[in-house]
Amino acid sequence: MKGEIIHYTRDALGGILVIDYRKHRVMTFDSVFEQSKIDRRKPHLPVHEYSRAMLLPVAFSQPAHVTVLGLGGGVMASALLHLLPDCQVRAVELRPSVLQVAREYFSLPHSANLTVTLGDARDAIGKAPDSSTDLILADMYNSDRMSPTQAQREFIRQCSRVLSDSGWLTINYHRTPDLNSPLFRQLRGEFAVLLLFKSKTNNTVLFASKQPFEALHTKDPALVSLEKRLPIDWRRLMARVSRLT
Repeated sequence: MKGEIIHYTRDALGGILVIDYRKHRVMTFDSVFEQSKIDRRKPHLPVHEYSRAMLLPVAFSQPAHVTVLGLGGGVMASALLHLLPDCQVRAVELRPSVLQVAREYFSLPHSANLTVTLGDARDAIGKAPDSSTDLILADMYNSDRMSPTQAQREFIRQCSRVLSDSGWLTINYHRTPDLNSPLFRQLRGEFAVLLLFKSKTNNTVLFASKQPFEALHTKDPALVSLEKRLPIDWRRLMARVSRLT
């Protein structure tokens, strides 16, 4: 990966590098894969297309409480706190070293509305109260692969339990899951609507809504309003979402 390494640390799970490349800053875990990427001038703006797409459920229902599984550089948490100043955000991160790097190098806000829990996301979701969050964003990866938790039926069941009646689950997959798999049968059983977004880097973002909803036209005023508050091209992203159920 090109750029200047400005920080390196290591914990029991491996290395954590921070690299500056032109106007961007990247977090990577000893690999060619970028775990987090920000524009150093506007650290609250997600750079990766899949990260931007993961925020799309906010266009349908503005959450009062969001759970972020896999903090990384804090891109999702920072974007949400900027977009929804009154929203309570809980992030769960396995590695204390990642949290430290996010605070020191990625401008993770010190906000009364942000709580970071250190530990395993599967355990955190399993212990969370019923209907205690409105949106779950799951983006759990190590240096070279996605956490297997994201593809487990029990994880889907627990996320469904923890979500409010009008809640949304968003998961970043490294490839599109098999639509005939037990995982998708679990998703169809727990959620009313399933949507997909395929990024240019071949990530698949899956959206699952507990309730049916009205589709948004790409010129909908809600998307125009969101674009003014967080300019990530909401309309173009929404136009590329496909409905599964």
